[in-house]
Amino acid sequence: MPDNLPHKPDPELSERARTVLRTLVERYIRDGEPVGSRTLARTSGLELSPASIRNVLADLEEAGLIAAPHTSAGRVPTASGYRLFVDSLLKVEPLGQQEVARISEHLRLGEAESGEALLASASAMLSGITRLVGVVTLPRREHVEIEQIEFVPLSARRVLVILVLAGQQIQNRILRLDRDFSPAELQQAANYLSSAFAGQSVMKVRAQLLQEMRQMHGHLNALMTATVEWADQVSQRSAQEDYVLAGELNLMDFKELSAVDKLRALFDTFTRKRDILHLLDQAIDAEEMQIFIGEESGHSVLDEVSVVSAPYSIDDRVVGVLGVIGPRRMAYDRVIPVVDVTARLLGAALDHQR
Repeated sequence: MPDNLPHKPDPELSERARTVLRTLVERYIRDGEPVGSRTLARTSGLELSPASIRNVLADLEEAGLIAAPHTSAGRVPTASGYRLFVDSLLKVEPLGQQEVARISEHLRLGEAESGEALLASASAMLSGITRLVGVVTLPRREHVEIEQIEFVPLSARRVLVILVLAGQQIQNRILRLDRDFSPAELQQAANYLSSAFAGQSVMKVRAQLLQEMRQMHGHLNALMTATVEWADQVSQRSAQEDYVLAGELNLMDFKELSAVDKLRALFDTFTRKRDILHLLDQAIDAEEMQIFIGEESGHSVLDEVSVVSAPYSIDDRVVGVLGVIGPRRMAYDRVIPVVDVTARLLGAALDHQR
């Protein structure tokens, strides 16, 4: 399994204890109810009495892997218990060909849409398949290339600048200048900048372009300088707007998250985006799948949820990440391969779209 945040080494557990823990976690994920010794004696496949199972549970509890909620006779996994389960006990099967084809077809149909619409479609699909929250970040701006620049003359010395970004994302802004420009002049400036930016990011060519324009001393300098500086602002736009989310209401189906105060706190976090983006950025930086369980996120508002994320690439460069957010007792064996396959197929769809 992929690794993410540093965590304590797995405690030394007997095969019997590992079997009991695996059975308990699987049962709790399925039913959402504390699991008792009698249930474990009946379903673990071990020929042990409930009394012997209770001894094993005591050892697991002492190791911090399970806990007793309130006065319940049953036990539930802790974040450490889930972590050991995911790292060492979970059996993940590849998605079937039919499921892979379904995801591929959905993304293929989305290739005709704009880049951002395709990402939103992928987020909704993740949510629909897992019945959890789907999230997809927009490509990091420093990796996004400008494909075309257009100028449209307006009245009163104003010019509309249109940036067409890779993936068909479009940005526009009105510039107020100290003189009017003819359509021919605007076309000359657009041709120059589009040629300069072709196949490159703003951050890569900004300094060189500004230096060249200062040396040219041409009458188009003011227009082109203002355009390059604005394009640079676009490329460095705050990440606060950089993901699309779908399926938030699915969290209401899980009683451990359905309390109004918990939902409000989670929805506020989704709206602010900062904490979620902090986690997802780690998957980009690591360039591999990352799984955060409960308090591993480092954000108390996310203590009751898990995030399974994987990066996606454009032209073999990791530029974004997608994932699923749900309760700690999510079906990891189902969610992990869905996230992994979708990340790879989304990257392929974005490449094809270009």
